[in-house]
Amino acid sequence: MDSNEKNIKFTEDFASKTDASQLAPNSTLSRYTELLLAIACGMAVANIYFAHPLLDSLATEFNIDPSTIGIVITVSQICYALGLLLLVPLGDLLNQRHLIIGQMFMLVAALVVVGVSPNSIVFFIGIAVVGLLASVTQTLVAYASTSAVPAERGRVVGFVTSGVVIGIILARTFAGIMADLGGWRSVYLSSAVLILILIGLLHKGLPGTVYQRPSLSYPKLLHSVLMLFVQERILLIRGILALLIFIVFSTFWTSLVLPLSSPPYSFSHTAIGAFGLAGVSGALAAARAGRLADRGLGQLTTFVALVLLIASWFFIYFINDSILVLIIGIILLDLAVQAVHVTNQSLIFTARPGARSRLTAAYMVFYSVGSATGSILSTNIYANYGWNGVCLFGVSVSALALIFWIATYRPTKEIMQK
Repeated sequence: MDSNEKNIKFTEDFASKTDASQLAPNSTLSRYTELLLAIACGMAVANIYFAHPLLDSLATEFNIDPSTIGIVITVSQICYALGLLLLVPLGDLLNQRHLIIGQMFMLVAALVVVGVSPNSIVFFIGIAVVGLLASVTQTLVAYASTSAVPAERGRVVGFVTSGVVIGIILARTFAGIMADLGGWRSVYLSSAVLILILIGLLHKGLPGTVYQRPSLSYPKLLHSVLMLFVQERILLIRGILALLIFIVFSTFWTSLVLPLSSPPYSFSHTAIGAFGLAGVSGALAAARAGRLADRGLGQLTTFVALVLLIASWFFIYFINDSILVLIIGIILLDLAVQAVHVTNQSLIFTARPGARSRLTAAYMVFYSVGSATGSILSTNIYANYGWNGVCLFGVSVSALALIFWIATYRPTKEIMQK
């Protein structure tokens, strides 16, 4: 048996162990628990997006050049990617319920550090740890997928993931309002209080499960994550799509604060954050993508969403002419990104039922790298080429995503039967 066959056998053996110890094929989640998981996902992931409408304040506070202030988002996303690789796979090794609650307790402490940071060094250390621990979001998604019956997995994942996207979007609204009321520090300190309350609800609301720890070391667990990139074609294809769409997503939302905070608009933090509300309607509409994936329409959903993503930039381009047209573009962009994201997860979860935490971790690395790339590039593009440059970059990457999907297209039934 060669080394590759050994690796495949190892991963499959571990998957079967996880099936026996953690999966409950006939279990399901109550509507209350689904809602609680969606809220928890949104509140956890929001912490790495609070900085978007605060970039101008942070640049002033810590004397950072505006053209490079996007590094705050990049640090968060890089550390989020590390959390995905190092912490989320633990959901296949440890009790997910205990892992979720423990990680959220540590997230509260990290938020307090950010909120009281006396200088840029402490701030960046704190924001890095927040990014690392915010990866609990994906442990929550994997927990929901594991607990849902197969026939409803797409719907449940879609609903819980909609909480993620809504959390990302409303993070800007929340941060903008709190910053205007009490300064940027109040954003992180108030989030710490809210998550502490949420921990109490999760402790009472998450179902207790019988758990048997598989006999597997942590290094082997991480090795099995890396092997998924090699063994699962659907993970690689859908991961690259995630990379591209989240470059687009982060490019738009990171750079949006710059033209809106400058003349002729000169909007307040609250007003800038309120634009996130426009994206919520798109994210909610896209939650249906999980149901479509359950019906075997994942590829069609992806195609339509990518076309809408390209179209959104033609509306976004007119930011200086019409706020209403900009809002239409925001709705289309968030609808498209959420639809592709939910479809991606619904499809990859069919690959290894016993390795959903590791599949989630591997997939979300692409998401995080894409978000970090968009964040650091967008502020630099805006500083050198203005809003026209941002739009040209955004529509180009969107078109590249559609071309990649066409080049790698396979019927949904063929993917599901693999």
